[in-house]
Amino acid sequence: MAAMSEVNLDDYSVYSSLSDEELLQIAVERSLSDKHWPSDCDQISSSSSSSSSSARALPTRTSPNPRRRHPDPPRHLNHGPPSRPPPPAHPCVSNCANPPTGLFPSIYRPVRREFTPLQSMIINGDSEALLELVERGSGSEMEPSDEGWIALHEAAYYGQLECVTILIGAHPDSVNRCTLKNKTALVLAAGRGNVSCVDFLLKNGADLEVADKNRETPLFAACEEPNEAIVDLLLRSGARVNRCNIQGVTALHEACRHGQLKLCRKLLESGADHHAKNIYGIRPMFTAAQLGHVNIIQLLAKKGADINGQAGDGASPLFEACKNGHVCAADELLSLKADANRSTTSGLLPLHVAVQNNHSRVVSLLIPATSRVKVQNSGISPLHIAAENNWDDIMELLIESGFDVNAKLSEDHSEMYEDRRSTAIYSSVYNGNIEAVEMLLEAGADPNLDVFNPLLIAVRLGRMDIATLLLKYGADANAKIPTQPSSFPVAILLRMETLPMLKLLLDNGCDARPCFDCPYGQKPHPPVMPSRSRIDEMRISTVAPPQRCVQFCEAVSSLLSRRAAGPIISMLLDYVSHVRLCSRLLEVLESHSDWPSIKLKARPPHPLMQLCRLEIRRPVGVQRLKLLHTLPLPVRLIRFLLYDVAVHAPEV
Repeated sequence: MAAMSEVNLDDYSVYSSLSDEELLQIAVERSLSDKHWPSDCDQISSSSSSSSSSARALPTRTSPNPRRRHPDPPRHLNHGPPSRPPPPAHPCVSNCANPPTGLFPSIYRPVRREFTPLQSMIINGDSEALLELVERGSGSEMEPSDEGWIALHEAAYYGQLECVTILIGAHPDSVNRCTLKNKTALVLAAGRGNVSCVDFLLKNGADLEVADKNRETPLFAACEEPNEAIVDLLLRSGARVNRCNIQGVTALHEACRHGQLKLCRKLLESGADHHAKNIYGIRPMFTAAQLGHVNIIQLLAKKGADINGQAGDGASPLFEACKNGHVCAADELLSLKADANRSTTSGLLPLHVAVQNNHSRVVSLLIPATSRVKVQNSGISPLHIAAENNWDDIMELLIESGFDVNAKLSEDHSEMYEDRRSTAIYSSVYNGNIEAVEMLLEAGADPNLDVFNPLLIAVRLGRMDIATLLLKYGADANAKIPTQPSSFPVAILLRMETLPMLKLLLDNGCDARPCFDCPYGQKPHPPVMPSRSRIDEMRISTVAPPQRCVQFCEAVSSLLSRRAAGPIISMLLDYVSHVRLCSRLLEVLESHSDWPSIKLKARPPHPLMQLCRLEIRRPVGVQRLKLLHTLPLPVRLIRFLLYDVAVHAPEV
């Protein structure tokens, strides 16, 4: 597994090799991509999704079509006026991703906007100059900008009460004038937290219920940018507390999102509906749990909110708290009798999503509350998720809690992977996580349950340590690959050129005899047909044509380096009795420097000691051979039977 390379943020050498023309191009592109400070566009705030994980999305490593639940689309907040001055510049650390401004300083310098005299008056709070302008009767204060902003909107936005007073006095009918996006001065002042302006506008006829194009009222704006004083003013003035925006979000939702306990209490006392759902079926309790606001969860529960109310995709408040790792919120919900066995529409339980996001403390809370039957019915064990993500600590916790290490993915979940994996141990082997593999095997995991045997994955990856471990616990060295039929053990096909791996397989029961059972024998062989590459061997495709059966002599003759063929065949001959080399093997070996010794080894009769060893090993079996050291036998005999010592052919 390749480690992620670290980026040196202080290294500017990325620019040293560029020509002047390339540097100029970078500078121009950066200049064109710079955002102008305030624009007529809304400031965007991405609302939290009700649940970004689903059961079908959990297995992600080789899943070609993950089915994820779409997050809530972003909600638009209050408009900033076109004339809004840029915020103070924040210190910026120069690095390769953010080049130092010494390069082309005139281009990297932020764009400075020009303000009209009227805008400058309002921004600076120059009420005397504004009053003089109004008294002249030029009417410029009522001329809208390209975005529909008049002077009153600017004054309300910037909280310039004296300017608001002057403008309302001169044009009282402008109090409910809207911008092109239907924002009134009251909405702008409420969203900016300008209490005095809100109070004055309310006393001078501002309409509480005029909503902008997103159907956001002044009360909603005051909860979206929480301001208790403004909310109190609006509620006492008769604001309708349960009006929702275009996404169905109410003021109570917003107060819960921000963790504003006092605001929530005030809204509830004013009749806010804690059962209200947005367009995704999300209630205020869900929002509070999603963000871990325990005190608001307690408040809503006392008011009778549904602890188990589910969103449109079936996610519950407990599910969201667990997904985001809010331990205290999850604990509080469980104490309030939240159902840990209520699944999403895709079958996920809170335990699944807690494991997926590596929240071990939440997992500890959920294990005793989660039904094993529900886990089984979901089609995916938390162990699968832990193994997929290499969460060894959580895997150990689940194993100690009694989760079945041999649980298999349901057919639907297994089909999400091209290799049709079904067990946790497969994922751990695939990830090369030997600690997890050992943990699972020691807990009783069967290494022979998958369509593709995990041993074959270890062999293909060249992981001798994992292959040794799997063979120790009974992995089948003669396992087949359904997508690549061969007349000899496929494990040999995957890594025959690596002699230590080949010997490991042969020592542990891999049958070498079929390697020499060629149907053509001494007759001419047909041309070798190209077969599927090794990368594709562990994939199942419903459209790929069936593969022809591969012969050992074909596989050896197609090796990139034929020099490896001699040692391979020589080693295989140690594990078989009398065999005869086919014409293709002879053709491969005749040009090899070791051909005379290999020819001698293949010529019958074989040494009697080798034949005896084979006859003893065959009935005893590989697994019982591993126990030979427990018998009162000579050490040399044990080593001989286990191929720890070589048998030399008699001299000719």
